[in-house]
Parts: sequence; C-alpha cells; structure tokens
Amino acid sequence: MEPSEHEFDATLDATGLACPMPVLRARRKLDELEVGQTLLVIASDPASMHDMPAFCSMAGHTLLMAHSKDGKFYYEIRKGQA
Repeated sequence: MEPSEHEFDATLDATGLACPMPVLRARRKLDELEVGQTLLVIASDPASMHDMPAFCSMAGHTLLMAHSKDGKFYYEIRKGQA
C-alpha cells in the first residue's frame, strides 16, 4: 500500500525499538486517540511487518496503509471501537 496524502492525528516514532515494543507503544498511543482518528507509526524492526497487522486485527483497529522505505516501516492506523 502507498502512503496517504493526509495529515495524521498523531505520529509515533518507534525506530530503534525491537519487538514487541513498537506494538506496545502503538497501543498506548492509540489509547490517547478518539475513535476514527489516525496514527502514523514508524518502525525499524522487520518483525513489525507481521506484528502490526496482527495487532490491528485483534484490537479492532483498521490498518489503512503499510509500506517500507529506506529500512523503515510505516503504518497508518485508524482507531476502532474498543
């Protein structure tokens, strides 16, 4: 998926953090957002390619976009109903 052109409600830079920290930090940041708001997560751990989609699916959030560029992984997540 290609990156969106819109602004995000929040951004989380999880570069340098190993599994499971990017997902745990994303969950904490999403707790601060309202339903429907979007979070951009930037990670460097290749395991996030598997972990972030699984987290979104299990937690009821929507993964709108996922892509990698220059060794980083980008995830756009829309907060769902908790």
